[in-house]
Amino acid sequence: MNTFPTYTNGLNPQQREAVLTVEGPVMVLAGAGSGKTRVITHRIVHLIVQGVAPHNILAVTFTNKAAKEMRERVQTLLAEHASASRAAMDSLPVVTTFHSLGVRLLREFHHAMNLRRQFVIYDRSDSQKAVKQAIEKANYNPKEFEPRKILSLISRAKGDAITQLEYSDRANSYLEQVVAEVWEKYDAELAQQHALDFDDLLAKTLRLLQNNQAIREQLQQRYKYIHVDEYQDTNRVQFSIVELLTGEAKNICVVGDIDQNIYSWRGADIKNVLQFERHFPDTTTILLEENYRSTKTIIAVSNEVIAKNQNRVEKTVFTNNQDGEKIKLYAAMTGGDEASYVARTAESLIADGADPSSIAVLYRTNFQSRALEEAFLTQNVPYQLLGTKFFERKEVKDVLSYLRLALNPDSTADLTRIINTPARGIGKVTMLKVVEGKRGELNVGALAKVKVFDEIMMDIAKTAKEKHLSDTIKFIMKRSGLENTLKEERTEEAMERLENLRELVTLASRYNELPPEEAVEQLLESAALQSDQDEIKNKEELNAVRLMTVHAAKGLEFPYVFITGLEEGLFPHERLDDARIDHEEERRLFYVALTRAEKKVWLTYAHMRTIFGSQRINVPSSFLNDISTEHVENDTPGGGYSSGYETTVYLD
Repeated sequence: MNTFPTYTNGLNPQQREAVLTVEGPVMVLAGAGSGKTRVITHRIVHLIVQGVAPHNILAVTFTNKAAKEMRERVQTLLAEHASASRAAMDSLPVVTTFHSLGVRLLREFHHAMNLRRQFVIYDRSDSQKAVKQAIEKANYNPKEFEPRKILSLISRAKGDAITQLEYSDRANSYLEQVVAEVWEKYDAELAQQHALDFDDLLAKTLRLLQNNQAIREQLQQRYKYIHVDEYQDTNRVQFSIVELLTGEAKNICVVGDIDQNIYSWRGADIKNVLQFERHFPDTTTILLEENYRSTKTIIAVSNEVIAKNQNRVEKTVFTNNQDGEKIKLYAAMTGGDEASYVARTAESLIADGADPSSIAVLYRTNFQSRALEEAFLTQNVPYQLLGTKFFERKEVKDVLSYLRLALNPDSTADLTRIINTPARGIGKVTMLKVVEGKRGELNVGALAKVKVFDEIMMDIAKTAKEKHLSDTIKFIMKRSGLENTLKEERTEEAMERLENLRELVTLASRYNELPPEEAVEQLLESAALQSDQDEIKNKEELNAVRLMTVHAAKGLEFPYVFITGLEEGLFPHERLDDARIDHEEERRLFYVALTRAEKKVWLTYAHMRTIFGSQRINVPSSFLNDISTEHVENDTPGGGYSSGYETTVYLD
């Protein structure tokens, strides 16, 4: 009789195989809700109990939320099985996101990359402003070449592991030549500011590993066992980083689901899964097909939908859960009618005892949220829209700019943001002379105002090096004048902004146990790398219905899920560059939406919808034709139901 370690109790045979197979390359193809995080955490604990030093284990995922959850699960398991290994008490494995790993390595080996340890991380907004300046410096018109689009093209190229020089050499079209020129100016601007953008955190990490054999070998010795979660979402740069970190032993375990590859527009490369065995010969491939999340009905429907895709690894997800209720289908007359139905149904669920936060309303594109918000307000149903992230609020960014400038006095982007925030009478001309290092040309009055600002920054820099981070944030609020300015406004908006700054102090207190400068680094890193899902996590105490795009919902689960806007041209989306490949991705997106649900799913569409000011008559989504009628019942405005999808539309 086989005896397995106690920490594998409760795992099914396939999960146990994935946990116990630790030597050589392993690919775990995990269906939705099949316990893939459980596999990774138990695998890490197994390695430690077997005597592997925790610091020799690396696990990489995509969101701070997922990394935090994984770390907590590992710590809980280690606490239960710590007696089996003293090493478990001494250190912990590195569980992090790709971008945080990049920050960690670039700070550690900053000299090799000619970087300051305290480099600035540009968020999307900072990058867009810098690209706009680069467009102007390259003598192009930002109105003709939209900064956001140019940044997107640069970002995609960096994600594909293409350098600026390589891109320039390959540039064929006029647009590509413009992008190459702007990219050169943009990189120069970043270098001058001692800044890296999101894509640089990965691209420069890859260069570090490619160009420094000693560092590469040092890291291969450090990270002897590597795990990658959500492997189907990796792009070329991420794959290359992982490949270079994997030493001769090839002890790498990747976990993913090809049916949830929905980020090709961000550069996620489905070939990383399809060709894994070619890159890592002698791979052990394990299928996790048992779903622990959803009902049999939801699983049957999602299997029917995804089976139509050709570009996938064959697997059939199953569950031992109950059959559950049929899928509800509602054909609305208009988009407003659809939104009203969703809000009323959510209200009814809540009246029957469901927590508002157990309900998610998903949509394909952001514009759909407006009608839904209106309906939820009308019905007085509490909701949370995935909107402006905490760290993107102006007042929060202002305080973080003070903090960044205190650490990096050469950060022009931060200097220009706050030198006159709040107002100090420092105009654009004065600011320009300060930036250009021409203070000698300032008149006495202007110079006096700049000196006041300099003194503020010196005081903040001193405090940041000596005090707890939460005290430093409080000090910045007072010393900068931001707190008094908001108090004096006495408006509701000003009070809300002040409350946001107080929330920042609360957040900063989490880092108070760290040395002051390290605490500042951690907070700034966390702010720069915050994701949409992390924003949900930060607000989980808000008991409200979640309204979000399907993309934002990936990795989450809810008892009750509404999938709205199921019309041809909307979901699947009509802006398709390659009909076959993109239709498959749209189908994967629908599969992801379905598999977020635990108990029940509602599918809705509108016969008529106003889009960009014009009313459009719609055909129901072709995805609905993939679902057997036995799994579906039509909901009617009166609350009854019928089987099948027939609906008659009468138009004058």
